[in-house]
Amino acid sequence: MIIYPAIDLKDGKAVRLLRGEMDQATVFNIDPAEQAESFQTAGFRWLHLVDLNGAFAGRPVNAEAVERILARVELPVQLGGGIRDMATIGQWLERGVTRVILGTVAVKNPELVKEACRTFPGRVAVGIDARDGYVAVEGWAETSEIKALDLALKFEDCGVAAIIFTDINRDGAMAGVNVESTANLACHLTTPVIASGGVSSIKDLEALKAEAHTGIAGVICGRALYDGRVDPAEALALMGDR
Repeated sequence: MIIYPAIDLKDGKAVRLLRGEMDQATVFNIDPAEQAESFQTAGFRWLHLVDLNGAFAGRPVNAEAVERILARVELPVQLGGGIRDMATIGQWLERGVTRVILGTVAVKNPELVKEACRTFPGRVAVGIDARDGYVAVEGWAETSEIKALDLALKFEDCGVAAIIFTDINRDGAMAGVNVESTANLACHLTTPVIASGGVSSIKDLEALKAEAHTGIAGVICGRALYDGRVDPAEALALMGDR
């Protein structure tokens, strides 16, 4: 199971939010590229990047910070936040991003997701961010009337590389992963699921690893890595991510 250390970008800095609230941001590193390099040195095999400003603006905002990260590390990078048209998808993939994450556009224009999967096979993930089971969009500022599973099922046969499932109420809150909801989603899909939101200790990783048979293929870890609650070497050994 792959561990994706998260770098959330706000105003050019690496931050963590509390439940997606932009005014509840804690700055962990003013140099995101340095942070990325430290994750690479620790032995992680992927990076998870989110352009938080871009998610609200509907277009890339922290492009300079992303490009510095791409220039600094050799790890594959998945990037989300403000990617809502084919031109932006193509530009990021050309610049060196391995996989783009489509969130809001997956709700508002699912045909674009399918087109992107055909054009860039294996390089498109769908981010499903749920609040009380319903999908949130526009940087989590709006909650739709679409259930997470219903949205995920729309993309079962179009070649999506992964579904990244975030429980917004757990994100950044150190309250533990919503293992039950993540496993329930994964077992209804053939698409691999990446868990996100709430990892607070090695016990959360153990709980997710125990549900790997459902189709949970990875986990995104943010604040717990930054504040030392999860030791990188211990986590990588536990998850078999070497």
